[in-house]
Amino acid sequence: MAVATAENVGKRFSLEQMLGAREQSWVALRDIASRIVPGMSEPEAVELAGERLAAAGMQRIWHPSILRFGANTLKTFRQRSAPDTVLAENDIFFIDLGPVFDGHEGDVGDTFVVGNDATMHACANASRELFSRTEARWREGVTGVALYDYATAEADAMGWRLNHATKGHRVGDYPHAVHKAGALGGFDAVPVPGLWILEIQIAHPTLPIGAFYEDLLMA
Repeated sequence: MAVATAENVGKRFSLEQMLGAREQSWVALRDIASRIVPGMSEPEAVELAGERLAAAGMQRIWHPSILRFGANTLKTFRQRSAPDTVLAENDIFFIDLGPVFDGHEGDVGDTFVVGNDATMHACANASRELFSRTEARWREGVTGVALYDYATAEADAMGWRLNHATKGHRVGDYPHAVHKAGALGGFDAVPVPGLWILEIQIAHPTLPIGAFYEDLLMA
């Protein structure tokens, strides 16, 4: 796909409103995370997310809220969770939200830990650190393809495995999907700020836990 086509936006697009949707999405995510407790099932958490997003004033969702507990943190967006999963006393979980605020798409994700398992905390922190390193690499002016090559190498160096099925994507004024922009990891040009979501999903090399972090690439 040509670069100009991949980065098309609608007539209503506003960078200021994109940043506003991002901020509102992060506020909602932190609110939801603070209410997730051991003993809760994933469907209960998804229902909670819907309630809190509605309370935050979202217009609609552009992708379903995804909440993964325990070993389900290894699952990608389109994979189904193992059924009847309940958050344990010492456990890891991530939240992936896709709400629309003011006609613009938010897309944020982060990983959290309940309890004091050091490996789980390290996993959550590693996803944020890898995101930060990869975002810094983008600021040097590399293509989307090169960005994920870099993320793969960095994940390996840090002792984690990058999930190659999770490679970022476009957002914009709703619906960005009319432009069919494809994955950030397949974009062979330098991504512009304010339109692309950098997704980082990692897995522990041997244990059944993973972590996820995503945010908008901004100048």
